[in-house]
Amino acid sequence: MLAAAAEVPEARAVVTIAAPCDPTHVTGLFKDRLEEIAAKGEVEATLAGRRFRISRAFVDDLAEHKLLERIANLRKALLLFHSPTDEIVGIENASRIFTAAKHPKSFVSLAGADHLLSRHSDAAYVANVIHAWAERYLGAPQGTSEAPHDPKVVVVRETRQGRFQQEITVGAHRFLADEPVDVGGLDSGPGPYDLLLAGLGACTAMTLRLYAERKALPLERVTVELEHSRIHAADCEDCETKEGMLDRIERAITLRGALDAEQRRRLLEIADKCPVHRTLTSEIDIRTVERPEITRP
Repeated sequence: MLAAAAEVPEARAVVTIAAPCDPTHVTGLFKDRLEEIAAKGEVEATLAGRRFRISRAFVDDLAEHKLLERIANLRKALLLFHSPTDEIVGIENASRIFTAAKHPKSFVSLAGADHLLSRHSDAAYVANVIHAWAERYLGAPQGTSEAPHDPKVVVVRETRQGRFQQEITVGAHRFLADEPVDVGGLDSGPGPYDLLLAGLGACTAMTLRLYAERKALPLERVTVELEHSRIHAADCEDCETKEGMLDRIERAITLRGALDAEQRRRLLEIADKCPVHRTLTSEIDIRTVERPEITRP
């Protein structure tokens, strides 16, 4: 990417993760196999614990590039990720790339991460930083069907990354929704029911905060924990439905502060009066229509 990006007019920004500053660094990882590669044309080598097929054409191509010169003429925004404890590609590689590149350029140190970001938390952190950083350089793609919308309207749009990933836009706020890896998602964001529970939890805490302020209660902090499940209707004594399955939301509220028993009881009653709670427990009219696609010229 560092070698090719300058020749790609559509490319606006480049991100590298644990990248070497010189192509010969790569061949050095399997230098004891170079003669075998030249003789056989292709061999299988182990790099950072993973097996790769290395061809003679790949080795020959690496030898042709003067990478630091290309980086100096990149003329693209550049973001570098590198771990100071990377045992495969040393941190000095990032220093040389960063020095050679022109601004705008940024460097993020991945302290404690390994070369392949095998720890999920490291990979998720890198993904989130890339997403936030790239927004400065990437506008809406040309020819998309994005139409102007009311800032009060929640817009959910497929990203086409993975099977389930969705980009959610709420006014000036943008975030992802997804499903866990074990059901075919990328686990890049909360799932639909996670968002539902989050909405109820946030509304509950906000409602209790407003009530506590109005009544001058010594409420220091509210914590709401929620869990969704499906239960047999017959197991719910207070439910009108007695057959089939029902959705159940368990909501546990922790109230921190010098509150007496009556104040705590009243706050738990108020929790049931939060607007989202009332919406979920009332009759809801959801109307679905098709909106024609509007394509930008």
